[in-house]
Amino acid sequence: MNHPGNDDGLFDHCPWLFAEQATDAQRAAQEQRQKELLAGAGSATESVRLGEDCFVAGTAAVHPDVLHLGDRSYIAAHAYVTGDIRLGADCTINPFTVVRGTVTLGNGVRVGAHSSLLGFDHGTAPGLPVHQQPVTSRGITVGDDVWIGSHVVVVDGVTIGDHCVIGAGAVVTKDLPAWTVAAGNPARRIRDRREPRGAAERARVRGGAASGGAARHPSGALDGDRRQDVREAARGPVEGTVDDPRRARPTVVREAAPHSGEADSVLAEELSAFAATARAQAPGLLDRCWRPDIGRYVDRPGAEPTVRAHCDAVEIAELLLGEVPPQLSAAEHVERLRALQDPATGLVPEYGEAPPLPGPAGIPDNGASAYHVLCVGYALDLLGSSFPHPVHAVRTTTADRLVRQLAALPWSDRAWHAGAWIDSWATAAHWNLRLGAEAAAPGALEALFGWLHTHADPWTGMWGSPTPESGRLQPVNGYYRLTRGSFAQFGLPVPYAERVIDTVLDHARDPRYFAPGRENACNVLDVIHPLWLCARQTTHRAEEARAWATTQLTAALRRWHPHQGFPFGPTPDGTGPGSRVPGLQGTEMWLAIIWLLADLVGLADALEYRPRGIHRPDPVRPD
Repeated sequence: MNHPGNDDGLFDHCPWLFAEQATDAQRAAQEQRQKELLAGAGSATESVRLGEDCFVAGTAAVHPDVLHLGDRSYIAAHAYVTGDIRLGADCTINPFTVVRGTVTLGNGVRVGAHSSLLGFDHGTAPGLPVHQQPVTSRGITVGDDVWIGSHVVVVDGVTIGDHCVIGAGAVVTKDLPAWTVAAGNPARRIRDRREPRGAAERARVRGGAASGGAARHPSGALDGDRRQDVREAARGPVEGTVDDPRRARPTVVREAAPHSGEADSVLAEELSAFAATARAQAPGLLDRCWRPDIGRYVDRPGAEPTVRAHCDAVEIAELLLGEVPPQLSAAEHVERLRALQDPATGLVPEYGEAPPLPGPAGIPDNGASAYHVLCVGYALDLLGSSFPHPVHAVRTTTADRLVRQLAALPWSDRAWHAGAWIDSWATAAHWNLRLGAEAAAPGALEALFGWLHTHADPWTGMWGSPTPESGRLQPVNGYYRLTRGSFAQFGLPVPYAERVIDTVLDHARDPRYFAPGRENACNVLDVIHPLWLCARQTTHRAEEARAWATTQLTAALRRWHPHQGFPFGPTPDGTGPGSRVPGLQGTEMWLAIIWLLADLVGLADALEYRPRGIHRPDPVRPD
């Protein structure tokens, strides 16, 4: 197509033509436009980043807090862009599109004209006028190679997987797995994009078709934008490419579980009733574990106060009530938790204990301080705060020290201990990045993922080996902790996902740990999380995984003790005689487990909550 070069409005509406057809004067005007955006950032030089060959229409209303445009990305005429907006390479925000709140797009995302991506929401409590309601934001995340048609609305909290196509006029209110073709209001799956079109036509669901508005660059190429330094270390045996762990997200390929049938309806009603009960009883549950005489939380009445109990209280209150535990103000919660961190090492001791000594690669080999990196960090994150200091013990860890420590971990007989150590180290690296510091010494984070890829067993997907005494308990439980802090937290695909599913399902049949009455929170969590995580990469044995999850979900709902919460369960090795007293730890863990179980069977929406702390299902988003 050839157009008059003096038509300035042409490029505002068809920005993909700018690179080939713009005059020198028009290029100078665009350069000035981008300089003004950069100048508007003031001293916050990182808040606006514009890649090579970007275009921002002069008529677009672009007033963001953060704006990152990857190479060859465009914002077209009359778009309205505010908030924290991050686009990968080859993205197009077409004319009259609204992108507001917290919105992250991968590479090659095309958003059709007149669409709205609204990464924020207003409260609707009846006792307050709408204009005075608080504004919340869970954010919208869109994967790579996604086409969003014209007049589409995507609401806050939605994740759209890689390679999706969203039909014109759709209203997307729920997460969409990768390769989904969806349409309608609310948007529903029509087919898998990889299916032959003829097959889809024969089973077509009535609804809108993806049409109009999604402007394509003439080449249609994606460059991948794989420029961050973790790429090579993280590649290993996983098919395809891997993003920087500070930006990446896993490819979501699982099919949504069918919601038809009386059994699903009954279970959904049970989930909804359970969640309503838990929310109603949460204030009393928290008060039960508060010691007003000393001003601290305990896990359960009669127990000693612990740092973890305070963090569990924060997680439960946020999950069920959407607010801080009422025993203290938000500022008091933040002040107390931040004050726990040792400024010299960045580690957090237990109440009354001296600051822990760092281990050979930063994190101590034993003690509560290793878990406090997770629980205190995420409690502060839920409170809108952070550690006051980097975790210096990890910040100064070199790659060679880390690799030596990884090799020395007790993989042969205590794989859970080894996985837990990696969870703590990787989480400390994450908090360091969030504070704007280096994760560790140069090359250490890359060395972690490189070591993990090269040491995963291709036959089992595990790190570590079964033992005659405990079977697969150690490697499976260690797998959860290891991948939670590394692959899941940083949004990287796990290696050998199908073999992991085989191993975990085999372990889930072990009656020592999963016979009725013998399940505890750790053992069930350490099965459902790997199944859930791997289901985002493969549909291997999906029905078996869902059947196991359904059985466990039904049993878990019956463990709730009125006004007390959940007990943890039998002793950690699964051989204990009975349940522990209900407490904060068991309640926090089982609430997250129930969400993961429900999500795997496609019923998580009935709970009306989604974990955002330690057991959050989503990769963390860097600030």
